[in-house]
Amino acid sequence: MAETKRVERPLSPFMIGPYYRPQMTSMSSILTRITGNALIAGFFLGAWWLIAAVSSPGYFAVVDWIVTSWIGWLFFTAMLWSIWYHYLTGLRHLLWDTGKGLEIETAEKLGWGALIGATGLTLVSLIILWII
Repeated sequence: MAETKRVERPLSPFMIGPYYRPQMTSMSSILTRITGNALIAGFFLGAWWLIAAVSSPGYFAVVDWIVTSWIGWLFFTAMLWSIWYHYLTGLRHLLWDTGKGLEIETAEKLGWGALIGATGLTLVSLIILWII
């Protein structure tokens, strides 16, 4: 029988380094999943705060201190960025569903656009919230 030659392929995208070069599209996909899970965690924090508000004044004071401290501010700012990033990548996927923007160069630009756009929209949102 003839021997078959084994094709050398990367084992997994998680083997970043000598076997796999990270691409904007794959990193954007992973970041979209991370931001989706971060949004769930953020909504749990918001729900905890609301539940504490109807529980007791002492319990609410503890939770309110966490939510309104610099840690809470940082957490909710990251959640705001996650909302914008997740929204923009959702729009990108809607574009892809139409069959447009699938070229590698365009897909990478859309990934960078979502990353930069989410940062810009987060800053604009924070400025608007600061003014109000």
